[in-house]
Amino acid sequence: MHRFIEKLARGMALLGGMVLTLLILLICVSVLGRSLNTLLHGWIGQMIPGFSKWLLDLGVGPVNGDFEIVEAGVAFAIFAFLPLCQLNSGHAVVDIFTSKLSPRVNRVLRMLTEIVFAAVLVLIAVQLFGGMMAKLRFGENTFILQFPVWWGYAASFCAAVVAAIVGVYVAVTRIRECVSGKEILL
Repeated sequence: MHRFIEKLARGMALLGGMVLTLLILLICVSVLGRSLNTLLHGWIGQMIPGFSKWLLDLGVGPVNGDFEIVEAGVAFAIFAFLPLCQLNSGHAVVDIFTSKLSPRVNRVLRMLTEIVFAAVLVLIAVQLFGGMMAKLRFGENTFILQFPVWWGYAASFCAAVVAAIVGVYVAVTRIRECVSGKEILL
């Protein structure tokens, strides 16, 4: 079971990384296009008007609706990285007080924390599903690209479901660690 969960978490992180990389490339192209567009309307347009008009007619400029794509993509990427972070206990930890406690007490605290994380991840997935259904029902579209808003919610919901599955797995494993007294997850 652990191998499956680990592959699932790593797969989501890889997918999130690919989406984030594509978003970075999109932003670079958009910024470059915006800069070229400014130059073509500025001094290049005054010095070489024919060339400038030709490039502008080709569509050189910012990517229309880039922020709409980035908004949906970054939301997905954040949820896609959560499963691996949860599996590896990669969340920020302040252990000023807990470092002085016994291993048994630390196992109990870790178990309680993971149970809360799992519950929150399940709640987030449920709320994303509700938001997605509301956006689908009302037919809301983005302003510039006019793509359905629920698409972004659906992508984030899928990643949140994986995060919730991993969170529940980690919580159950931490409970087993408390009962057995042995560390299963490192």
